[in-house]
Amino acid sequence: MMEKKKILLIGTGGTIASEMGENGLSPELNSEQLLKYIPDISGICKISCCQLFSLDSTNIQPKHWARVAEAIRENYREYDGFVIAHGTDTMAYTAAGLSYLIQGSPKPIVLTGAQKPIGFETTDSKQNLRDAVTVAASDMAGVMLVFNGKIIMGTRARKTHSKSFEAFSSINYPLLGMVRDGRIIRYIRPEARAVPQFYDRMNPRVALMKLIPGADCGAAAYLLEHNDALIIESFGVGGLPTYKAGDYYETVKAGLENGKVVVMTTQVENEGSDLSVYHVGSSIKRNLPILEAYDMTTEAVCAKLMWILGQTGDRKWVEELFYTPVACDILVGK
Repeated sequence: MMEKKKILLIGTGGTIASEMGENGLSPELNSEQLLKYIPDISGICKISCCQLFSLDSTNIQPKHWARVAEAIRENYREYDGFVIAHGTDTMAYTAAGLSYLIQGSPKPIVLTGAQKPIGFETTDSKQNLRDAVTVAASDMAGVMLVFNGKIIMGTRARKTHSKSFEAFSSINYPLLGMVRDGRIIRYIRPEARAVPQFYDRMNPRVALMKLIPGADCGAAAYLLEHNDALIIESFGVGGLPTYKAGDYYETVKAGLENGKVVVMTTQVENEGSDLSVYHVGSSIKRNLPILEAYDMTTEAVCAKLMWILGQTGDRKWVEELFYTPVACDILVGK
């Protein structure tokens, strides 16, 4: 009989660990208390607990991603897999962040959470946690998000429903697999290294601006002044407005000349950007040293820029790292 795998459950808070108080739900339960609701998990693996913090995921920051990565690095040899119980609202950002902080892991690192607290009569918490542990005890590899039976690449996850149990989708990439009745139906096993590469530096001075019709370029100018990188979510396949309400082209050009990094992406969830299609996009792509996100998710772009700028400020190296795929985050090259 095969020996059960050793899994570390890392608690960070979130809805899964929340209880109702006077001012609404807030995370109160630690990871050991979560396990008391699902004692049958002991039949899947040998599981230990580690509570890093108890936060609503709205309050999770890049420094918390680094703490999770550090906890995994410190325990990497001792355990066969890792489960991170996390709030759903920023889980996709954390999944992307960990994908860059822990690259090429041959062991599974699984994020999960819930739309309803584990103590509620009707909840998705127990099943999501069971499924996450099942994946963590498997031969899957790398950073993944497991939710409502889906196994999603960490760089491709996005929360697409705010309340229903079908909360997350895989954007511009197939599901890695499904979990059904305690069994994994695997479609893809991500590539892994023999030994993972851990990183501990991230630069959070990355801003995101969503274009809306008629807005001038004042917001872009401000964000470029106060950050090291700006991601612009444009319309459709991408481009910058040319109306007189503000000269976006000159604003972006000035930011680039001041050493800032500018990335163009799209507000459209599926299929990605292509600045070469229309004049409003091709003119800036042809004349300015901007970066294009193509099929990357906005969550991945944010996290990747934070990771890159934590390693270097050199323009050529930034560009090279940005277009180098990490955990299948970008499939369309420049």
